[in-house]
Amino acid sequence: MLAVLEHDQVLAMTPAAAASGVRPGMRRGGVLALAPQALLCERDAAREQGARDDIALALLQYTPEVAHAEEDSLLLDISASLSAFGGRLALCRRIRDSIQALGFTPHISMAPTAQGAWLLARHRRRMPRRSLRLASLQRRLDGLPFAILPAARAHQEWLAGIGCQTLADLRKLPRAGLQRRSDKHILDTLDRAYGSAPEIFEWVQPPQAFSAWLELPDRIEHAEAVLFAARRLVLQMIGWLVAQQLAVSRFLLSLEHERGRQAIAPTPLEIALGEPAWHEEHLLRLLKERLGRLQLDAPVIALRLQATQVAPMLPPTASLFPEPGGTPGAYARLLELLSARLGSENVLQPAALADHRPEVANAWQAAGDGLCRQTPGDALPRLQPQRPFWLLQQPLALMLRKHRPFYGSPLRLLSGPERIECGWWDGPPTVRDYFVAEGEEAACYWIYRERDGDDIRWFLHGLFA
Repeated sequence: MLAVLEHDQVLAMTPAAAASGVRPGMRRGGVLALAPQALLCERDAAREQGARDDIALALLQYTPEVAHAEEDSLLLDISASLSAFGGRLALCRRIRDSIQALGFTPHISMAPTAQGAWLLARHRRRMPRRSLRLASLQRRLDGLPFAILPAARAHQEWLAGIGCQTLADLRKLPRAGLQRRSDKHILDTLDRAYGSAPEIFEWVQPPQAFSAWLELPDRIEHAEAVLFAARRLVLQMIGWLVAQQLAVSRFLLSLEHERGRQAIAPTPLEIALGEPAWHEEHLLRLLKERLGRLQLDAPVIALRLQATQVAPMLPPTASLFPEPGGTPGAYARLLELLSARLGSENVLQPAALADHRPEVANAWQAAGDGLCRQTPGDALPRLQPQRPFWLLQQPLALMLRKHRPFYGSPLRLLSGPERIECGWWDGPPTVRDYFVAEGEEAACYWIYRERDGDDIRWFLHGLFA
């Protein structure tokens, strides 16, 4: 059981603590006398504000209009989001699931006015918390106790003494007299809740770049357990991406370890996507695959998630019929999944470079690195000479017999030479004459003659099919 204290008095408690007799306003000594096993903690306003900011950032994926409200609450304008998320019930479920995934228990309501929805959410008794029409909202608000208004609590004794019990009773009082003898915010709140006054909000603005940090409540010693905590950061990143109309193509999860005198450097975990994405299931699946292959060197005490590379969010394809054999997006997701499961160093794709040297021009790169690299200022010739598909990893030196290169049999030169003289900018220059040669068994080879002054050597570099 748990109780939260503010100025040494109980502010909130868990149901188990309430069952033991703990009540709001009780002193620390009284709580320990009733429930010695209760865990007492002081209220941390800074952490509460940080938690509200995290929730607001995650909820931006459902609507760009999210605002902070009084008493640790958030207001969302979802009028333009209902059809996009399957209606009001489906949207409420998704919002509830997202908040619970962040580690919080929400009280959700829906109404034609934001102030009315706020009042329905603050009333904890069993009653419908969704009103779609203004008339039904007004009937439900009439039955709420007037003390639910923050501005009316300071005048609770006076209002109760003149016979007020509900919001309906409060509205029946003369407006001029009520405003003169109490807080003017009472009438303002009532007017906004009942829809007779406009509502103006200051919407949450997402940051220009995304970087979120989360301190874990306990040490994590297994990489798979990091996923549960990392989901909270991923949800915040998704909200930021949707609000900015962006998609992430590369993000970095840093696993932080011990600090101080025995500090250990964070463990970086970079996820590269074949194509930009912003969907929770897709990002979590890639993260799960990478964490499944990770061996922790030390327990994890905190996480940091950064979106290191983003791109504009592309709209869904408008083609009527899907492409045969799967879409390019499906192929990119397959490469992402294989790279996450096997490691990016084990999933490669050809990367042609603008260089005349075959061993440099025919390179490989990680499949998640995107486009092939190009060397600035270099250009491949328009007409490529005949070259084999299979290159040896290292050229094989050939012996000479009767002044002819020999590989199983004397080789007969069919075509050539293709002269290459380059590479002086990054090391010893390459001076070669390439030929297509044929052996006695009619197999074709790609060989070259290396010229180094008067010394001439022959090498086998490739095989033709």
